[in-house]
Amino acid sequence: PWPFLTVKAGILPSLEDLLFYTIAGGAEKIPAHKFTTALKATGLRTGDPRLKECMENLKVIMKTTSDGNLDRHLFKKCVQSNIVLLTQAFRKKFVIPDFVSFASEIDALYENAKNLGGGQVADYIPQLARFSPDLWAVSICTVDGQRHTAGDTKVPFCLQSCVKPLKYAIAVHDHGTEYVHRFIGKEPSGLRFNKLFLNEEDKPHNPMVNAGAIVCTSLLKQGASNAEKFDYVMNFMNKLAGNEYVGFSNATFQSERESGDRNFAIGYYLKEKKCFPEGTDMTSILDLYFQLCSIEVTCESASVMAATLANGGFCPITGERVLGPEAVRNTLSLMHSCGMYDFSGQFAFHVGLPAKSGVAGGILLVVPNVMGIMCWSPPLDKLGNSVRGIQFCTDLVSLCNFHNYDNLKHFVKKLDPRREGGDQRVKSVINLLFAAYTGDVSALRRFALSSMDMEQRDYDSRTALHVAAAEGHVEVVKFLLEACRVNPVPKDSQDPMDKETYVQPVSVTSFPSHFESKVHVG
Repeated sequence: PWPFLTVKAGILPSLEDLLFYTIAGGAEKIPAHKFTTALKATGLRTGDPRLKECMENLKVIMKTTSDGNLDRHLFKKCVQSNIVLLTQAFRKKFVIPDFVSFASEIDALYENAKNLGGGQVADYIPQLARFSPDLWAVSICTVDGQRHTAGDTKVPFCLQSCVKPLKYAIAVHDHGTEYVHRFIGKEPSGLRFNKLFLNEEDKPHNPMVNAGAIVCTSLLKQGASNAEKFDYVMNFMNKLAGNEYVGFSNATFQSERESGDRNFAIGYYLKEKKCFPEGTDMTSILDLYFQLCSIEVTCESASVMAATLANGGFCPITGERVLGPEAVRNTLSLMHSCGMYDFSGQFAFHVGLPAKSGVAGGILLVVPNVMGIMCWSPPLDKLGNSVRGIQFCTDLVSLCNFHNYDNLKHFVKKLDPRREGGDQRVKSVINLLFAAYTGDVSALRRFALSSMDMEQRDYDSRTALHVAAAEGHVEVVKFLLEACRVNPVPKDSQDPMDKETYVQPVSVTSFPSHFESKVHVG
């Protein structure tokens, strides 16, 4: 009697079947575009590497169907390879459950910052000076791989100082904390990022200032040629970005090297103070330093890098472990205290999140265990940070309880996009019983797919089965008993079928015989 479910005794319908009817809403077929639209609403992209099999199957199937629609069998064939991820997405089990609402909030913050004037595009090399001051982009990638972008997110730009935390993370991943910090300190310097100045132990203050970043560069793949070192770091960058765009601007590299007198001065000072590992060729290290500053990303690819840091070193869109937990923890700690040049203390106070800015206008922002964000706009303030980027980060933390010291329980004035709104238990009971009362089987299928407890009770201990039986909704009763296997245990010494006979004696009492042994019909 139920064409949409193949129910064998004691077996729940497959996840594929439940997913099909969640999207179909009771229809026999799903248009392919409806499936992809519903998928995008969860925050996933059709190009997500984790959905490769599903999307390839969909392409093949679309060639064999004349109307572009998927019946249950074709849908199952399409999704079965990636059903776990898809079920998570449609059950709202991702870190941001209502991604559409969150994305619209982000768009509003983006537009607010877009209207800001002021700031100066960096002009110490021609490659930076050429960028339009109107460029403005924000990209988000959550730890579950949910994506949202606004603005000029596909325009490549150089990481510049945003590469510093990433190469520090690689150094710690390869050598461990103790070794790396033999050469570099952990304290904010309180001085300009490019000062010729060391701490009392004659070490650079931290890896986020130029002196520390130059020493950090010398720790990467020691003993190898510069070409091998560069390839090694680029391979790491590709993994951090989930194989999204990572490039190299040779023109920027040449310009940086030609105008790098201050960094050469720092290099010679470090060499004199014996800050490098033994046998280091300082001029070769400076070459590599300039090359790594000239690595290109887009806002989109850099948001995945930030999300890999937010996700404890696992890339959200490939699932690959790229960095160890120690490297990630250290990196985020130093980004928090030293990542924003001379604005680091202010940023830690007002925004309270690990971040790193660069002279090209990028701000790499990490919300640990939630998401990574890349903001990019070339006009900089007097301290070298993107004017629009700072505004966006400040507005984000004013709206959402992402600040490191926001109390997640009691700070009710802020939005927590990690939670679904309202009191979920009360809401779910009301929704469940209302669907049973109105005979809405498709809503009940959605609830079953989202792992809702189909036996939960209201204040009067009524279950969905009681309500459906009382209203005479045979299909609902069938679904609850056969598909969901709810337990028809008496409530106040009355079972659901008793309730039905008192209130509305219709065909529920003639329900299929294999359930009569479990349900005492009055």
